[in-house]
Formats: sequence, C-alpha cells, structure tokens
Amino acid sequence: MELTAIPGVGEKTAAALADLDDPERALREGDVAALSRAPGISAGRAAAIARAAVRHEHGAEGDFLATDRARDVFESVLSLLQERTVTDYAARRVETFVPTGAESRIAEVRELVERARRREIDGATLDALADVEPLAEPPATRVRDRCLATTDAERYAEASDAIPELSVEVVDDARGLAELARSYATVVALDESFAGVDVAGDVRVRPDALDHPAEVVPERLLAFFAANRGSLLAAARVHETAGMDPPCDLDALRDALDRLDDDGTPVGDDELDRLTTAVDDLDAAVGTAESVANDHLREVIRERDVTIEGTDFLSLVEQGARVDALLSRELADEFDRAVEKARNHLVDSLGLADERDLAERAFGDDPTFPVERDSEAVSRLRTELKAARDRRAARLKTDLAADLGALREPVDDLVRAALERDVELALARFADDFDCTLPEIGGDVTGVAVEGGRSPLLDVAFDDVEPVDYAVSGVTLLSGVNSGGKTSTLDLLALVTILAHMGLPVPADSARVERVSELHYYAKSQGTLDAGAFEATLRDFADLARGTDSRLVLVDELESITEPGASAKIIAGILESLDGQAVTAVFVSHLAGEIRDAAGIDVAVDGIEAVGLVDGELRVNRSPVTNHLARSTPELIVEKLAGEGDAEFYGRLLEKF
Repeated sequence: MELTAIPGVGEKTAAALADLDDPERALREGDVAALSRAPGISAGRAAAIARAAVRHEHGAEGDFLATDRARDVFESVLSLLQERTVTDYAARRVETFVPTGAESRIAEVRELVERARRREIDGATLDALADVEPLAEPPATRVRDRCLATTDAERYAEASDAIPELSVEVVDDARGLAELARSYATVVALDESFAGVDVAGDVRVRPDALDHPAEVVPERLLAFFAANRGSLLAAARVHETAGMDPPCDLDALRDALDRLDDDGTPVGDDELDRLTTAVDDLDAAVGTAESVANDHLREVIRERDVTIEGTDFLSLVEQGARVDALLSRELADEFDRAVEKARNHLVDSLGLADERDLAERAFGDDPTFPVERDSEAVSRLRTELKAARDRRAARLKTDLAADLGALREPVDDLVRAALERDVELALARFADDFDCTLPEIGGDVTGVAVEGGRSPLLDVAFDDVEPVDYAVSGVTLLSGVNSGGKTSTLDLLALVTILAHMGLPVPADSARVERVSELHYYAKSQGTLDAGAFEATLRDFADLARGTDSRLVLVDELESITEPGASAKIIAGILESLDGQAVTAVFVSHLAGEIRDAAGIDVAVDGIEAVGLVDGELRVNRSPVTNHLARSTPELIVEKLAGEGDAEFYGRLLEKF
C-alpha cells in the first residue's frame, strides 16, 4: 500500500507511519492503537487515517455522507456503538466503520458482525476489558553500569539511536577499551577488531549487539513488561472468561510477571534479596556487632578482679602501654570471645556465606577496647557484596529477559485480540439492544424497504418506539399530520441506509437496501431562507439532478425555504429532474397535493395517516400508507368539531378540504 496515496496522508505523515513495524497491517485492520504509536500521530488522527485507508483500499474515496444531516445521523450511530464499548481503543476502532458504497468493504464488516453475534456477552469479560489498554513502549532510561564502545564515528551514531539506554564511547585502541573497563562494570565492544584483546574487566566483544538489544540491555524488555503488566494480566483474564484461545501460555506469562517488580527489576530471588539486604544493612550490622563485642567486654571487666604485679605494672608503664594493653594480658581470651561474637553477629544478621572470610576481617585479632571495626575491611566487604549483588541482578535480568523475549510478539497478539473482542462485543450488544438484523443489500434491490423498523434515535425508550413498515423507491412525496412521525421516518430510512452501508445490522425485523454511492439528507430549515441561502440550496439540487451515481435523497419540508406557493412549484421541478435517474428520493411535505398537481410527471404520494383525535391527542398509524395523501391535522380537528355540534358551519369548512 502506497502510504501517500491515502487521502490526507502527506510525506511527513507517511514517514511517521513507516516507523511502525507493519503499517500496512495496522491500516488494513484499522488498528488505531498501532497507528497512534507512530511519532506525532494522536488517537483521533489515527482513526481518521484508518477511515481514509479503508475508503482507499476498497475504492470508495467519495464522501458517502453528502450533507450535514447525513453526517449527524452517522455521528449518532457512532455514539450508540461507542456507548457499548469498554476500552478507549474500541471506541476509536468503531470510528473506522464508515459507510461506503464498496461491496467488498460491506462484506468485510458483515463477516465481522456475523462473528460478533456468536459471542457470548458476559459481565466477567466486560469487567476484565476495563483494564485492557494498548501496549505502550516506556521511555528509555539510562543504564549507567554498562557502555558501548566503538572506533567508528558512524557506528557511534547508529549505536546511539539503536540503544539510547547506554552511553556510547569512541575509543582508539585496546588501551582506551581498558580505561573504559575501569569505569564501567561491563563494556560491550562493537568492533570485530577487538576480538581476542586481553583487557582486565568485563569486556564483551559483540559486533551483533545492535541486532540483539535485549541481550545487551535487558532492562528495555523488562521495563516494557513492567509498564504493561496490568493490561497484560487483564488481557489474559479476557481470554479466559471469554473462552478465547490465547497466543501464549498464560501461566508462563503470569509466572514471568511475578518475577518482575513494577520498576522493571527482578524479584522473588532469595539470593538477590540476601545480597541486596546485606548491602543496605551493612553499616547498621557492623555497628551492632561492635556493640555486641563491647557489651561483652564491659560485663566481663565489671565482674572480674584484675591483679597486676608491681614490676609488671612498672614494665608496662615504661613501655608506654595503654590501659587496654594492660588489660589484654589478663583478658586476652575474653577479647577473643568478644570479637568472635561480633563476627558471628555480622555474618548471621546479614546471612553471609561465601563472604564470611571478608566479614571476619571487619574486626581485627589485636585486643582493643572499645572494639572497633576495620574500616578498610568493611569497605572491601561492601564492594564485594555490591559486585555480587550486581552480578546476580544482571544474570536474573538476562534470564528473565530471555523468558519474556519469547513472549514479546505473542503478547502483542494477546492484547490486540482482547481489544478486538471489545469491538465485537460492542457490535453484539448494539445488535441485541436494538433487535437488529443484517439487511439484504445490493443485488436487485431498489430503494429502501423496512419491516418492523424502530429508530433508537428517538427521545423515548427503545421498547416504547412503535415499529414502522415502509418501502420506497423512485421519487416519492411523504405526507402526514404534524407530529405524525414523518421526520422520524426519514431518520429511520437514513439510519438503516447508513448502517447497511457500514456493513452493520439494522434495527428492524427485516430490511432491503439498495447499494448507493451517496446519501443526501436535508433537514427542515428553521424559517424562510434569505436570497443567498435559497440560491445555494437550489444549486445543491441542481448538482443532484446532474449526477449519475446511485443516490438516496431525503428531504424534510423543503417548502420552508421560501413562500408556500413558490415552494410547491420548485419542489415539483426538482422531482421532475430526479425522476428516471438512479435516485430514490423521499420528500416530506405538507404541500404534497399542491406539488403533485404542479408536477409534470406522476409523483407517488404516501401518507402517515392519523386515525383520529382522542382526548385532544393524535392517534397515528406510524407506518406510511402507499399511494395515499394523508389528511392534515386541521382537517381532523374540523371533522371532530363537525361531529360535536354546529354541523352547518363546520361542515362548510370541511368541504374546503
């Protein structure tokens, strides 16, 4: 698919879409989530592009909705569908179901509808869908213990773009590589020329590193899964509650996610937890160990009598010995016990095993009071613990990234399938809520025929809407009393036509719809138009009369645009121009009789008949009667009054009708 061939997609937008892994699939399937991941493409823009792509793909790039009122009805249809979606994705996705005259597109959506109507609508699935969102790539975060190294400036730029999480350093030779190894825990050399170089430190020669970023910076993959954890778990629940066949092992996915913290670090490993705790608690543990040793010595000194020979005391003083040196001769064994207690406390409290030798060096063998740590030994212990912790974390990250890497593509399918199930359930709920059926469309069908049609656009509960039967083709006038349902009938015809051309079911017992290229629906004008607006309206109808494509034209009380006498003549002329073309036209008018008389052709007149007045309210048969000029509301009122009294006066008025 040539991206710039899609209407509204210029070079800049095409370049943004080209950054996606598979833009053609996203456009073809209306995947607005994938499209909105392109740089600078919002969700609303993604839906608009998807709509344009649908029209382009099916050769239906004309505007089916030719008037403002037609577009209003379509927007109402979208609202009804979107009210039945759970996710924002599905709400955007249904916007791609545009009405077209393209048979291939209609058939494509009808297949989706048939599949959707086989879905069971259950509360557990809808609840699970509430937490499903399109997968998103988290922003890159800097990883400071590793770097990439290269001798090539072009390679430098490529590496900076491919793996922004790591610093990229340019080195001239092995000496430069060795200097980096002293500053970073791990150096990944990108040049084959470094193979076999003997450099101290963790230096890995990986010319293919940019092709395998998950192996070099597993944090990227871990961050992705951590950021999307909620959506992934919700999508898994959707598959289970809906009985869907998942694209991956859901238990394996949950197990891998359980090993991952919300910040993208591995969890659940006892050894890593031990090392992390040891690093964090080292200073506190050393301080407590000092206290353990000193408390022991204080207690011993407090309870013990110490005797020193005068000559020994004099000798010690002459040698400049301190008090602790004086005491060490008498309490040497107790010093050893105190230090042993300190060492054991440090080892036990931090759970040290392989590091025991280093830990024991934290307290020297030479007796002293108070007992104090060997700061240099403690520093070495801290360095060793940190290194062991980091090595363990790096290994866990690599292992976990390897497990999650095998799930990366399947989870895309997992979430996409869950989101598409929301679309299907919205279609199914729409069909169920409004008792819909798939209409017959195209073929030998002419005009529009609806049986048991009920419009969900009315301001009453759907169950209270009276069903309408109406079939129309060619050019027809629709007459009827005020508030009898003429406009509602036009809305129903427009609604059924739009839904049928979207490939969707219609709210009727059955329906047959001619496949047309355009819907022209003109709403009732609010008052007489000025000369300019009147002229513009006539130009619209002149264009209609010159058209050759199949069209449905719905017009509501066109006579309101100018004086009644002129209106009847103008409408009659318009009907004459449309007669014989590939047009089905329904003109609602209170001047149906006058228009018929003024027309130079036989114009069909149907009527929505009022059966009478009951307690001052009209009782109406909402289904238009074919070839019948309906009586007006004033005629019904005069007829009622003639039956109640003063028959001569009211009878004379009634004769005028």
